[in-house]
Amino acid sequence: MGTVIEYLANYGKYTFGELPMTEVDSLALCQLSYLKFDGMVPEPGSGQEPAVLKELAEHPDYEKLFADVRFEKNNRALFEGMLQSRRFGDLKLDNYVNFVEKEWETQFSALTCTLNDGVHYIAFRGTDETIVGWKEDFNMAFLSPVPGQEYSVRYLEEAAAGFEGPFYVGGHSKGGNLAVYSAMNCAPEIQDRILKIYSMDGPGFRPEVMERCGFDKISDRVVKILPNSSLVGMLFESDMHFQVVKSRTIGLLQHDPYTWLVKGNHLVRANDLYERRKSMDNTLNEWILSLDEVQLRTFVDTLYQVITASQADNLIDFTAEWKRSLNGIINALKEVDDETREILRKMFRSLIQDLFRAPAGKGRKDPRE
Repeated sequence: MGTVIEYLANYGKYTFGELPMTEVDSLALCQLSYLKFDGMVPEPGSGQEPAVLKELAEHPDYEKLFADVRFEKNNRALFEGMLQSRRFGDLKLDNYVNFVEKEWETQFSALTCTLNDGVHYIAFRGTDETIVGWKEDFNMAFLSPVPGQEYSVRYLEEAAAGFEGPFYVGGHSKGGNLAVYSAMNCAPEIQDRILKIYSMDGPGFRPEVMERCGFDKISDRVVKILPNSSLVGMLFESDMHFQVVKSRTIGLLQHDPYTWLVKGNHLVRANDLYERRKSMDNTLNEWILSLDEVQLRTFVDTLYQVITASQADNLIDFTAEWKRSLNGIINALKEVDDETREILRKMFRSLIQDLFRAPAGKGRKDPRE
């Protein structure tokens, strides 16, 4: 078994005319949207020709694509694997948007890809592994609509109006939520052209949001995939709405799709979520649904304050320095009301249990040392 990188090496020889879109292709395109295409891929309405993947390899700003140093190695391997393949080598990229609105805690980015069979894939970028990014994921799941969701509908409609025929839409993390939200709320004539909507460990929606936005109109085209220790992707989800896949790591680090296992041209299925994580997710969802909007905002802000008390900027540092992180969290929890404190304790207890189960010798230090 390998990952999306090995998939590109093994199946990159096939065009989309020879092998139709797979879930691993979707994963690759979702991950591609994380690269920093600023100044290299045309913005909407620019009048410029789309950028071709092969041409980007010769671009003067090529190195800027991999500015996220924490994922530089995997991002380079992904780009190189796509570049060297018949499947993606002539991929066309267009309508690149990337902006940040700090006041609204929103970062929005999207990309339109044209495959070699002429079909398009609209990819919404998710959050990275920063703690701030995770707060945005929680904001989107609890408070709807947020600006990013409204932007996603506008982007989908304008991008899809620029080409004919069917298309795919997808994203990872926040991007998966945006993919589903935009598909639910776009104009009917656009919605009818959507082939599938991919949400890769993206947060869900409160039941009233799904009802108001007409989720039933697209439900048969939604492909939601979660790793078996999902937290973000399990927000407001039931067993009917997702598929579970295996990862080569555990805990919150499974949110990284580069860890998801691939066999052949499919992701490796797991029987279910880990039982303790499933129980925690269900408890969290039930509690959240009992809160009004003011209480929800308070909870999200409190969760963020407690996590940042760990003094970690991202989840990699959070888990690597788990003792320091835990000490900061314990102190911060002393200032939280009893009910919220108990919910947060369960969340962090589950995380620490995952860390103790981490296999030593797999690129991570045993936290018991």
